[in-house]
Amino acid sequence: MIRTVCVTIGLWAASSASAQLNGDAVRGEEIYAKCAGCHKIGEGAVDRIGPHLNHIFDRPAGASEGFRYSNGFRRAADGGLTWDYETLDAFIENPRALVTQTRMSFRGMPDPQDRADLIAYLRAFSDNPQDIPESAPTAQAVDHSVAPEILAIVGDPGYGEYLSGECTSCHQTSGAGDGIPAITQWPTEDFVTAMHAYKDGVRAHPVMQMMAGRLSNEEIAALAAYFKDVE
Repeated sequence: MIRTVCVTIGLWAASSASAQLNGDAVRGEEIYAKCAGCHKIGEGAVDRIGPHLNHIFDRPAGASEGFRYSNGFRRAADGGLTWDYETLDAFIENPRALVTQTRMSFRGMPDPQDRADLIAYLRAFSDNPQDIPESAPTAQAVDHSVAPEILAIVGDPGYGEYLSGECTSCHQTSGAGDGIPAITQWPTEDFVTAMHAYKDGVRAHPVMQMMAGRLSNEEIAALAAYFKDVE
């Protein structure tokens, strides 16, 4: 399996190296909005649903200390995957073509210029930008505000597992699925905030609004506690 990953990475690098484009970091900041819900970047950024992206260039895959990566990413890391322009370009174009079984639900970005602009923005948060223009970080948009006393509820993961059947009818615990977001290993605060965003009508998805609307604060906390530790 590791040998296969190495070969795949090599093929992607060979095919994309000659197609490297000049990127516009200012436009890339706008494109990054698609990533900001899961990945933080800039001063004080920490791992959330996905690992933070500060100093991503020349960083081995799966190297954000303390973040629990999928088995697919662990295999890619063991195979020697390191983030540079070529591997980032390949991953952003089609994440699951480069790293099989990743929990990342993003389907990919087909436009080469969009990818180049996004990579230029990411490069501004790594050392030695190498002639890619730097762009100052901006504050990330807050998805929803939840009362501190709700976030402080400690959920029962056993009860959460009992409640999880309706969730896993769509969201696979492996993270697999055609564009359906993974909900495993989220920080509990992020999970609770997202569910309350649906419950309060801030996020517009009729099915999720209905499902979240049925749940009490304690039940949402229990689901968050359960899915946080699902491998």
